[in-house]
Amino acid sequence: MSTTGQIIRCKAAVCWEAGKPLVMEEVEVAPPQKHEVRIKILFTSLCHTDVYFWEAKGQTPLFPRIFGHEAGGIVESVGEGVTDLQPGDHVLPIFTGECGDCPHCHSEESNMCDLLRINTERGGMIHDGESRFSINGKPIHHFLGTSTFSEYTVVHSGQVAKINPEAPLDKVCIVSCGLSTGLGATLNVAKPKKGQSVAIFGLGAVGLAAAEGARIAGAGRIIGVDLNPKRFEEAKKFGVTEFVNPKEHDKPVQEVIAEMTNGGVDRSVECTGSIQAMIQAFECVHDGWGVAVLVGVPSKDDAFKTHPMNLLNERTLKGTFFGNYKPKTDIPGVVEKYMNKELELEKFITHTVPFSEINKAFDYMLKGESIRCIITMGA
Repeated sequence: MSTTGQIIRCKAAVCWEAGKPLVMEEVEVAPPQKHEVRIKILFTSLCHTDVYFWEAKGQTPLFPRIFGHEAGGIVESVGEGVTDLQPGDHVLPIFTGECGDCPHCHSEESNMCDLLRINTERGGMIHDGESRFSINGKPIHHFLGTSTFSEYTVVHSGQVAKINPEAPLDKVCIVSCGLSTGLGATLNVAKPKKGQSVAIFGLGAVGLAAAEGARIAGAGRIIGVDLNPKRFEEAKKFGVTEFVNPKEHDKPVQEVIAEMTNGGVDRSVECTGSIQAMIQAFECVHDGWGVAVLVGVPSKDDAFKTHPMNLLNERTLKGTFFGNYKPKTDIPGVVEKYMNKELELEKFITHTVPFSEINKAFDYMLKGESIRCIITMGA
């Protein structure tokens, strides 16, 4: 392309300070360096993680910053040493990576790459620690190595999944974070058998994706657990068959579920980050074969407490990161599930806004009105 090796000037939604509306700015995006690619972002979506760090609840505040990590786009140019991607490829940038060389990448059981594992503190690129974004010569910090709230971004090639060019980017962009996290927690980690019962704790986007995984697996009963009864009707579209609101019961929810299921569910997936929900999700699975999977991120001082007999009675507790999917190896296959009509994505997309109105996406999420809001970059 004619822009190869050149600085590109484009629009980006910049966060100058915590909790304040993003500001449309003209930014300069430097060419990709060693093992990097520059991507033209066509569609991006807002994830709760963006909001969490925008509110500066999660880390030492790092501003100005360009947020965004769920997106789809086309490779514009590649840096030195990049051999598996080329200009014109349709791609999903991903907040975690796969270097292909570390023990985790060589393991069939792990996706937690030593080099490119999620890092919320880093504001520059791994190669040299520098930002590829600037305004009037002043650097703007990256976020999760993706920074997709910009018409062009630079990403490490190990964080870029090459996908089927026929896949509609305005739909499959949501595969790059929350959807795969929930879907994989069920399909890859809980692994319910056909006809089994599954409890999903938390019916936000990740929980609904976990329910979608249970539906695809052929679960017989999918029990949704949430404190917000408004979520129950929506969740039926994702295969949820029964609902439990812990506030409506005067006994622990794990006891309620055990009574409903003749001793406990076969599988549970926790998608809230609440330590109470984590303990409940574990204690509600059936002895002998029950498996509980933790997805939500707890507060730093939380401690998981349960009686050891719960484990000795042959219940299994597992954790997962990004649904145990390896970004480059496995995510193209999730896109194919959509292309083969196994996976339904449209029902996750509740809103669409033009890039110029990106702050509306934050409003929808803060009000709890959206599952996923697609932001159309060219608009």
